[in-house]
Amino acid sequence: MTRAHVIIGVGGGIAAYKVCSVIRHYTEAGHDVRVMPTRAALNFVGRATFEALSGNPVSTEVFDDVDEVAHVALGRQADLVIIAPATADLMARAVAGRADDLLTASLLTARCPVLFVPAMHTEMWEHPATVANVETLRGRGAVVMTPASGRLTGSDTGAGRMPEPSEIAALGDLLLDRADALPYDLDGVRMVISAGGTREALDPVRYLGNHSSGKQGYALARAAAQRGAAVTLVSGATSDPGDPAAVTVVTVDSARELQEQMSLLAREADVVIMSAAVADFRPVAVADAKIKKTAGGEPAPIELATNPDILAGLVTDRGEGRIPTESVIVGFAAETGDADGGVLDHGRAKLRRKGCDLLVVNAVGEGKAFGTDDNTGWLLASDGTETVLPFGSKTLMASRILDVVASLVPHGQVPSST
Repeated sequence: MTRAHVIIGVGGGIAAYKVCSVIRHYTEAGHDVRVMPTRAALNFVGRATFEALSGNPVSTEVFDDVDEVAHVALGRQADLVIIAPATADLMARAVAGRADDLLTASLLTARCPVLFVPAMHTEMWEHPATVANVETLRGRGAVVMTPASGRLTGSDTGAGRMPEPSEIAALGDLLLDRADALPYDLDGVRMVISAGGTREALDPVRYLGNHSSGKQGYALARAAAQRGAAVTLVSGATSDPGDPAAVTVVTVDSARELQEQMSLLAREADVVIMSAAVADFRPVAVADAKIKKTAGGEPAPIELATNPDILAGLVTDRGEGRIPTESVIVGFAAETGDADGGVLDHGRAKLRRKGCDLLVVNAVGEGKAFGTDDNTGWLLASDGTETVLPFGSKTLMASRILDVVASLVPHGQVPSST
């Protein structure tokens, strides 16, 4: 791991307490962290807390450490700047190019990725001035997260809630890995993504399932929403810590429930991504009561039926006009090699069989893919193009997949990619 210089700017909002977890994330990862609160932020979290968590002195003023010209040097050496919470006032000052404290002065000298994490009341987030400021910041190359919806200060509820620290850290890590990973290039694109594993009930207690954690699908939803897409995530069983900000989540259990939701939601989608791990089989009959052991201890046989092929069904629906004919359909294939061929061989055959536009192929088993935070594989396209997806975080893989998806959607925008 390369040690990075990370500036964490803290605005004067009640959500400032959440940023303490983000600071800890980067210090525990071994990075050099400099916390730059605004004067208002110190009304919510004290200087001593920020210094203890970062291991570095904390200042708000451009006239501190004048001999080191800190307001220039710190911004120049930064590899990543995270502003959380980014209040309406702080973003307005950044847009205006103000330099009346250490944080805004450092923003003018930083040439690294800058991630703004807005947090404010809904009316402030939706005000035309804030909307225009967000658009300006994005136009200058900054990443401005779309906030979550939920409980705000007091009894208010709505858009403007700061995303959870784990999500902020995931996107910050992504920008350290790949500075151009979050272009705002999917604005207006309607996207449906499935994630997690399906569960097929045996009785009220037991089910047939698989080891899918849902992390890759959630990473896709998280990254797509922050690139501007309107995302609905259809989620089976998952170990992901929480719903991504600005994403509508629909939960399902079985493969047939997943099929019903995907078929319905795909009718209004520009992009459909099937990353869920769907059970191939289900019990023909579900017991009304818990299945008991027999007197001899031998389990009763379980008769299985084949589940629907959801991905192939979506391709058929597109061909027959039940979903938009210009929509992009992406599948996933978790494969293991066997006597008939390797992982990539099986992936190529599956792409031909399913008829989707793109297929992400992963090798699974022995600690690979399922349940891990990292992933690797190949992205196969229907035109015969094959792209290696290098080993890295699942969020990084999601960004590379979305680069290709963005180049295919019929909205005329092509992302910058490396």
